[in-house]
Amino acid sequence: MSETVLERPAGDPALRRRAELREFLMSRRARITPERAGFPSGGGRRRTPGLRREEVAVLAGVGASWYQWLEQGRDITVSPQVLDSVGRVLELDDAERRHLYALAGLNPPAPAGDDAPQPVPSALLRLIDSWLPSPAHIMDRHWNVVASNVAVRLVLGFEQGPFNCLTSFFTSADQRSRYADWEAIAPRVVAQFRAEMTARPEDPEYGRIADHIAARSPEFAELWARREVRPGGVTVKTLIHPAVGGLHFEATMLQVPEHPELRLVMQTPCVCTDTKAKMAVLVAEANRRHGLVTAA
Repeated sequence: MSETVLERPAGDPALRRRAELREFLMSRRARITPERAGFPSGGGRRRTPGLRREEVAVLAGVGASWYQWLEQGRDITVSPQVLDSVGRVLELDDAERRHLYALAGLNPPAPAGDDAPQPVPSALLRLIDSWLPSPAHIMDRHWNVVASNVAVRLVLGFEQGPFNCLTSFFTSADQRSRYADWEAIAPRVVAQFRAEMTARPEDPEYGRIADHIAARSPEFAELWARREVRPGGVTVKTLIHPAVGGLHFEATMLQVPEHPELRLVMQTPCVCTDTKAKMAVLVAEANRRHGLVTAA
């Protein structure tokens, strides 16, 4: 183990990346047997476990020397099409294919995903319910809310069924009235949505949603025309509830690596505020109204 670490370049990040590329490609071709790839076993003992470099090159439709240079980690120019061919031969899954792109110095493609609606994993439903009495909800990559806990419905008035969070933020008078700092948050919300679109430029649904909102909200149209881009992160917001007044949260948007089409939005009560106590009261009262018993 220690010898492997010492052999890796210690200084230049590009050299370390190419060294990792070499080890990754060697390990992936070692797991593909010649028979599995359509080559005869030859009957004798092969020095190389799995496929030889020359065999990968033939199956991928690239030159043997070029593939050797790639696996040796030389500083050569590669294209997405060639990497996809190599990935097909080595039977890389989506995560491995993205890893190959990164090691080769290219921007990884967007994670593969089924456009058909998928059930929200039960573990994530348990997660947002365990976040009580704080609000939490789950969105798909187009910001359609697909699940929410009771706290989010209490403070934001989210509907039970699926609806688009961005559309509601800009076109619902009820939604707007719940934000004490709506004007300050709106530019960041739009910039975050554009960042989501940037990750999947070929997906027409983002443009359809933006056009739909722009036709109904001049404020959104003006912000969208700025073309600002900002990654998701922590947003501090103040919400107004008619029964308890101001509620102060840090809202954190998280992507789920195992389910890249989903985003978790967790609202954490700001420190040095009475938000957590207020939320406990609101959730307990909602449970009493519905005949539920809260844990002591």
